[in-house]
Amino acid sequence: MNANNIQTENITNQNLQEQARQKACFENNGITATYSAEDNKLRLYCASRLDDETYQVVKENGFKWAPSQELFVAPKWTPRREDLCIALAGEITAEQSTVLERAEIKAERLDDLAMRRSQQANAFHQAASRISERFAGGQPILVGHHSERGARRDQTRMNAEMKKAVAAQNAVSYWNYKASGVEHHANRKNNVGVRSRRIKTLLAELRDRQRDINHAHICFDLWSTIDAQSDSIKREELIKYYSGAQLKTGSAAPYFNDYSLWHLLNEGKITHDEVVQKCLGFHDYQSNNPHTLRWINHILNRLAFERSELGEVLRFDGEITAIILQAFAREQGAHSPKAIKNADGWLLRSSVPLPLHISDSCELTLNAEDWRDMMQQSGYQVPVSKPKQPSILNFRANQIKGHSWGKIEVFDQIILTKAEYKAVYEDYRGVKLSECGQFKFRICKDPNARGWDAKWFAVFLSDSKIHDTPDSESIIHNAES
Repeated sequence: MNANNIQTENITNQNLQEQARQKACFENNGITATYSAEDNKLRLYCASRLDDETYQVVKENGFKWAPSQELFVAPKWTPRREDLCIALAGEITAEQSTVLERAEIKAERLDDLAMRRSQQANAFHQAASRISERFAGGQPILVGHHSERGARRDQTRMNAEMKKAVAAQNAVSYWNYKASGVEHHANRKNNVGVRSRRIKTLLAELRDRQRDINHAHICFDLWSTIDAQSDSIKREELIKYYSGAQLKTGSAAPYFNDYSLWHLLNEGKITHDEVVQKCLGFHDYQSNNPHTLRWINHILNRLAFERSELGEVLRFDGEITAIILQAFAREQGAHSPKAIKNADGWLLRSSVPLPLHISDSCELTLNAEDWRDMMQQSGYQVPVSKPKQPSILNFRANQIKGHSWGKIEVFDQIILTKAEYKAVYEDYRGVKLSECGQFKFRICKDPNARGWDAKWFAVFLSDSKIHDTPDSESIIHNAES
């Protein structure tokens, strides 16, 4: 074993010892952190009360105390919240209970609460009934009699107990409604349609994050080209222009202290070279921003989980085309991807590096089978082509049978020019599907008639392209008597 290997092994052992020491320290704190991909929530379980300083930090990071569950919960994963959980607990483990299990526990708790409110309502109603017994015989309150004070007091108590009974009964309905809503929400989150829409939302978020990286690469290349400009006058003109320019993907230059670099350059507060260096430094960092990369990695993990819950993604077994590969790359966040077929298979190329989960460079070449594997692993399913709609044909006939409001109708044909057909009011012209379903044909109301009840005709445009007459029983060449 050489010296380098021994030194590497010693460093590894020291790291493991430090991790073990930190883990023991965290275990003594009695704090456990978990994450659930089902609801995208981080949870902190604390064996004892947090000190004021730690509690304030936890609260500032968006964690809320759930008293019934006796834990802190954050409604959404973020890198900052993950770092806090690791700092407090040492590691983040998978949440053991599922959304459905937690919903069942909460529903049981709400059902118990509704039962207690129901018991209270019965108790208040019985108390009101007992008090009302003195009025059962219909005896009115005798004004001025020595019993008036007691009767009025009983009447007030009876009304109060009845109001409490009504309020408690309303609470029963409320808590039953809440319990039903909790179960419905849990079942809804596991619904196939809801999960599919959640995947679409995650893909949109993935593209948003990837666009930030793509934009940074585009701007870094732009400012590198400007910096390499040999003509000093033209270089300064380009710097001034692009310091305040907007590209299709966003601003070419960042803001500093709420001021654009163009503004600072015009006021002489910054030089042309400083503008270039600030832009290069900013976009170089943004193209490899660890915060953005962590978000992308998290979204990819969530997508993998959601897809696994839906079942295995079907592998595409059709012919690979440039359109299919470009659509796949765009969904994953690639910037203006181009697919080209070559001797080795298919080349996917972009002007900026492709998303890291596809490739770490600007282009990637794979054969058709490997592209199918990648699309399946990424959860991409090639959209099913929609059935081709029948074409609108223009040919000469006496009559044409077509579908009209759920029945078959025979339309006599008239001859019009394109101008005459266009002159017909737009609500009085359109297209119909032939009885056989092989083609569509134009129709309009009689141009020479007035009123809404004018007859509908099939239309042959005399100055438009004439198609071959299809072989169909929907076409009548000789008018039937």
